[in-house]
Amino acid sequence: MTSKKVRHILDTIAGMFPDAHCELNHSNPFELTIAVLLSAQCTDETVNKVTVDLFRKYKTPDDYLAVPLEELEQDIRRIGLFRNKAKNIQSLCRLLLDKHGGQVPEKHEELVELPGVGRKTANVVVSNAFGVPAIAVDTHVERVSKRLGLAGPDDTVLQVEHKLMKQVPRDEWTITHHRLIFFGRYHCKAQNPQCSACPLVDRCPEGKRRMKMPIKRKSNK
Repeated sequence: MTSKKVRHILDTIAGMFPDAHCELNHSNPFELTIAVLLSAQCTDETVNKVTVDLFRKYKTPDDYLAVPLEELEQDIRRIGLFRNKAKNIQSLCRLLLDKHGGQVPEKHEELVELPGVGRKTANVVVSNAFGVPAIAVDTHVERVSKRLGLAGPDDTVLQVEHKLMKQVPRDEWTITHHRLIFFGRYHCKAQNPQCSACPLVDRCPEGKRRMKMPIKRKSNK
């Protein structure tokens, strides 16, 4: 895709969602890391409902380790995969204390070593907590990128990330990540995308297919 077409897509989405931002409530890098870990296969809305009480009760890694695993499980039981996530949280907190002085590391390569923290989570943390440009590819970013031709239909998540990094100016990586999420979450939805009201439908092969009217067959009469 040409740089002009990419610019058009970025500017259009920016106009639609100028205030796009991280919707996970947090007040520091540690809370953000916990929130993103909890958000795997779960909506941000549900995570925010759980963390309201969670972040009042647990302030530091020591706090999470001071309770039995079963108690932490109950505190996050509304979250999908809560048992595994509770285990990861305690393991993560133990590693933060043992290796990082209880602080969330700023380096991407150190973040991905933490239990329950993958590449996407690390990208979210470095970009939102530490101001390092990054593009985290979640299900919305992947879907939108492929629909708009910014990535290939069969590309892996890592390939989507690399292609976006090449096409999007580095100083726009983080805000583009948020805007693509908003575009996918509130407009270009997985099941019911708003193709009829989409200013980018002309750039979207799937949108054109969805909007295509049935072809009328010519009568032989």
